[in-house]
Amino acid sequence: MKGYKVAAFIAILVIADQVLKIYVKTHFHVGESHAIAGNWFRLYFIENEGMAYGWKFGGEFGKMFLTLFRLAAVIYGVFYIQKIVRKKYHTGFIICISLIFAGALGNLIDSMFYGLIFEESSIDALNVAHIFPAHGYAGFLHGNVVDMLYFPIIRNATFPSWIPFWGGQDFEFFRPIFNLADASISTGIITLLIFQNRFFKTKNSKAGNVIETKTVVNDEVQVL
Repeated sequence: MKGYKVAAFIAILVIADQVLKIYVKTHFHVGESHAIAGNWFRLYFIENEGMAYGWKFGGEFGKMFLTLFRLAAVIYGVFYIQKIVRKKYHTGFIICISLIFAGALGNLIDSMFYGLIFEESSIDALNVAHIFPAHGYAGFLHGNVVDMLYFPIIRNATFPSWIPFWGGQDFEFFRPIFNLADASISTGIITLLIFQNRFFKTKNSKAGNVIETKTVVNDEVQVL
């Protein structure tokens, strides 16, 4: 796979992710929801202070740590993608790594810059955040990640009483709210796990398999 194709693929993913995030951030108030396809696919605006799918980690210190970790991962990813493209790795493997890289970069942009370039979002339906205000809502590296993709395919269900721990509790699938960057990361990782044998399979030598041994072979040893 050519390097310029990989770069274009990553750019398309990141631009699509950012366009959707900026639109939702500047047109929705926090908690606003709109049906896209019935009740099973909705745009539901929330802001995530932590990791993917709304998980949090260690308050403000944890947030800065995650942002710096994303930054380090993206920097390393640039060199790693160059390496696997140059060495002509399997196209599927390159695509998976590109998906993961694009997702990490998309969320990194939120964490690094959104606090500087946006007003704080509100639950007030009459007030939505504006871009490039006089003062942002947070400092560098402290922006919130914008999430909006919500797929409540199964709602208002209850776990059967015989299930340990969760019996009788409310059940919903799929509960997490995420974004295109999260989806890219998850798709890349899951595809890698499923097709890893295909991506990393090796070809047997035409001369057959060679078995290394420390056994001394001489005229008195019968070789079968």
